[in-house]
Amino acid sequence: MSALLEVRDLVTEIGGARVVDGVSFQVTAGETYALLGESGCGKSMTALSLMRLLPDGGRVVSGTVELDGTKLFALPERAMRQVRGGRMAMIFQEPMLALNPVIRVGEQIGEALALHRNLSGAAAREAALGLLDAVGVPDAARRLDSYPFELSGGLRQRMMIAMALAGQPELLIADEPTTALDVTMQAQVLDVLRTLRRERRMGMLLITHDLGVVAQNADRVGLMYAGELLEEGTRAAFFAAPQHPYSRMLFEALPRPGDGGRLATIPGQVPRLDTAFTGCRFAPRCPHVVARCRVESPGWQALGDQRVRCHRAGELPATGVRAPAARRAPAPPAAPLLQVDDLKVHFPIRRGLLQRTVGHLRAVDGVSLVIEAGRTLALVGESGCGKTTVGKAMLHLIEPSAGRISLAGEPVTAARLDRLRRQAQMVFQDPFGSLNPRMRVADILLEGMEALHVGDAGQRGAAVARLLQQVGLPDDAGGRYPHAFSGGQRQRIAIARALAVSPQLVICDEPTSALDVSVQAQILNLLKDLQGELGLAYLFITHNLAVVEYLAHRVAVMYLGRVVESGPAAQVLRAPRHPYTQALVAAVPRVDTIATDAAPRLAGDQPSPIDPPVGCHFHPRCPQADARCRESYPDVTHIDATHWVRCHRVAGE
Repeated sequence: MSALLEVRDLVTEIGGARVVDGVSFQVTAGETYALLGESGCGKSMTALSLMRLLPDGGRVVSGTVELDGTKLFALPERAMRQVRGGRMAMIFQEPMLALNPVIRVGEQIGEALALHRNLSGAAAREAALGLLDAVGVPDAARRLDSYPFELSGGLRQRMMIAMALAGQPELLIADEPTTALDVTMQAQVLDVLRTLRRERRMGMLLITHDLGVVAQNADRVGLMYAGELLEEGTRAAFFAAPQHPYSRMLFEALPRPGDGGRLATIPGQVPRLDTAFTGCRFAPRCPHVVARCRVESPGWQALGDQRVRCHRAGELPATGVRAPAARRAPAPPAAPLLQVDDLKVHFPIRRGLLQRTVGHLRAVDGVSLVIEAGRTLALVGESGCGKTTVGKAMLHLIEPSAGRISLAGEPVTAARLDRLRRQAQMVFQDPFGSLNPRMRVADILLEGMEALHVGDAGQRGAAVARLLQQVGLPDDAGGRYPHAFSGGQRQRIAIARALAVSPQLVICDEPTSALDVSVQAQILNLLKDLQGELGLAYLFITHNLAVVEYLAHRVAVMYLGRVVESGPAAQVLRAPRHPYTQALVAAVPRVDTIATDAAPRLAGDQPSPIDPPVGCHFHPRCPQADARCRESYPDVTHIDATHWVRCHRVAGE
């Protein structure tokens, strides 16, 4: 079959750094080609090179790109504007940055329709409604008149897809289209892309670092590292027997269900692309390196349905399923460290000249949790369900509206917050945003100790050195600023800051959501090591269920401000009873399964916490809802002594 897109020997430079170096691949009509690799490998720059949308200072040095026979680099910019968005469109990684915040989404889609299909007025609005229907946007007529900030993350991403489809492209480039979405929104967006590709026979270039997304969506895979392609093959061949050491190590770094052993990690990090490379670019991190690897760049070798750039291709031992760690007998219940009873956080809604309170946003509406010493409780659910608000309210970073919080058996009050700060700390989702960019790392670690009067000056200095060693940072890290570190290293700094006052409880808010799989493995290993060494308890807030099953002892599932199911992690995730938990588990992309249109998917978005549905809050999205669900909120039903659920259907069984 002839290629729709053919890229040959593409070389792109930005300010002297060769960010794409000799990349060649093809995409046929109706096929999804996945470009896989860690952050900084050059995946997005490859896509921007194809679109001729490089940042200032960027230029394509050599190579050719043909779209159905048209040489794109030979086109004048005027002609390229018709191709860009018309024959070839791109979904950008962050929809909130790609959409204009002060223009209604209908007008933004209309601009694309006017440019590429010469539509305006009523015809453009009708076409825009058709596009929103095609990508599964509910209440499309009303959404057209919305601004981007009024939409959820999943809806914004669908708007981006609709805008990309406005020109009826032959090729769609999707750059990390689901990175910022929770698992249910991710599943919906990927279903939309699969359906559109099949119906319209589009080629698709999918850029991602998520192996699960690749397994469920790609036909062929290209593995990229430091500006080069290292391995390429069919999805089946790549996932059955990855050939390059880099691809094998990525698989080994994944947390697996039922495997609580230590995760494999890749030492070091992706090299800077302004490096003068000699030999194999992966050699400094490779466990199979030989002398030849350091001096000679490997060429391509064919191995069945795959090709690989490795001097030792075909010589490496066969891969197998990683043996799970031996399961230990469940530890006896520990004493409750933190107990939360009927916690509520209601934000007032004020309107009018006098700012009278006209209602409340019920972010957290009656949550009860117990966290035991030395154990991990995972709090899971979709974005906007109130998970982070619960964590902040526990530490009184947000003042609770009602409820009781006890730490080590003693109630936490506003008058005793110093003790709470000593005993409980938080690791925030965005380490770069939570670290002061004008403070050196040592000063960041000292700040909490000084504020809470922990030790004297000499003890604090020794504590900084010990903390850096505990979290695996170099000795000289204390004298550097946060911008000098990678994302994984910044997360380690945030963890060290939380540990500086020797807490018993650490609240981790999505600490691995923005990290590559190899860096995620390092952070998960670190958290597990610290728990074993220091006896820490964790509240782990996340929507990544694979991480939950690896790290957590217990799970609480939140929906619209309330916990709907709670129990031991293995039991809840392998045999979920609430329909919402079942939908979360079904939505997780896994490397050992292939997505099908028959797979159950959670439809729609969460209702607003300002006006939650009467009865069970989940009933508008629940395929099993009946009259009881629409009338009353379900009571707790105990499955056994440690597992309970709020569901009328389960209560009636």
